[in-house]
Amino acid sequence: MPNKPLRIAVVAGEPSGDVLAAGMIKELYQRFPDAIIEGIGGDNMQATGFTSLFDMETLSVMGLVEVLSHLPAILKVKKQLLAHFEAYPPDVYIGVDAPDFNLRVEKVLKARGIKTVHYVSPTVWAWREKRIHKIKAATNLVLGLFPFEAKVYQKYQVPYQFVGHTLADSIPLHPDQHSARDALNIAPTRPVMAVLPGSRGGELKALLPVFLDTMIKVKSALPECHFVIPAANQHRYDTIKSMLADRAFSHNDVTLTLANARQAMIASDVILLASGTATLEAMLCKRPMVCCYKLSPLTYKMMQYLYKAPFFSLPNLLANEALVPELLQEDVNPDSLSSHLISLINNDNSALISRFTAIHQTLALNADRMAAQAVGDIING
Repeated sequence: MPNKPLRIAVVAGEPSGDVLAAGMIKELYQRFPDAIIEGIGGDNMQATGFTSLFDMETLSVMGLVEVLSHLPAILKVKKQLLAHFEAYPPDVYIGVDAPDFNLRVEKVLKARGIKTVHYVSPTVWAWREKRIHKIKAATNLVLGLFPFEAKVYQKYQVPYQFVGHTLADSIPLHPDQHSARDALNIAPTRPVMAVLPGSRGGELKALLPVFLDTMIKVKSALPECHFVIPAANQHRYDTIKSMLADRAFSHNDVTLTLANARQAMIASDVILLASGTATLEAMLCKRPMVCCYKLSPLTYKMMQYLYKAPFFSLPNLLANEALVPELLQEDVNPDSLSSHLISLINNDNSALISRFTAIHQTLALNADRMAAQAVGDIING
């Protein structure tokens, strides 16, 4: 009888998880070239040879209230995914972020005797710490991106390994701004502001109008300023293009591009962006930034009671101090945003960039290889 092929399940729920998982999957294929690796993932994961059984967009929802309208579709995917893995049991299941979905699946599979790994720690260090008991029940190992997470896992004796962040491995310590501007056909002498209103539809709806009005104010104060907006996909591109036309921006003022966001960040002098993984990438690109977020009023009220960390942007969390401005809700307005941005464009930011560089070095551990090695140890353990 021939040996059964090794089966590895990987489920990511949003674009940042798709990037993390893709690097790990490449390394897993190096170790296990005949493995069947399948689950849920986006374009990056599928480019490795990974098979996605469902559309990742179904899981890409944020906010306590916002999830409710998508719940039937999410529950349907969960049911079908579990049925698939009952028919074709994996040797290990790796849930990449998306904890509300993945931890539930992991708990069921672990009870069936399947080894489970959760890649990207849920924010138990920031809110709902008692979730750690659910994590312990659902997983054999948590792979974490940031050094400050380890403390809470040690407290509850939950297996945890800090692997660093794949973005820190892929971004140079000293990014080449000149080359990035050449690629985007932006003059080397103009002040440049990158604008990233988020990859999700909800983020775009909440933040893009405010960001565009902020650009108008910045342009008024700094007429030479050029803006570059990377769109996550063609649909987002068309939406942004339409809203730009409504505000009568000229092609000389704005570069709207489908090129990757990193190129836009490196080309810039300052970045306006939605809070999330993009703030980490902006920090690794060594660019000053203003980060902000708008939640539904009900979600925001709930989070005021639940969230205990002093910051919400990753640069500030990693530094444990306010390195970059963070704005929420009513503070996310053109007057406040433009004031911060104009100040950053006019200031000497060399001390900030030095701090960003030092943090970068603590995260560059070859995360893809470390994550794949940890998964390999679980499979062989």
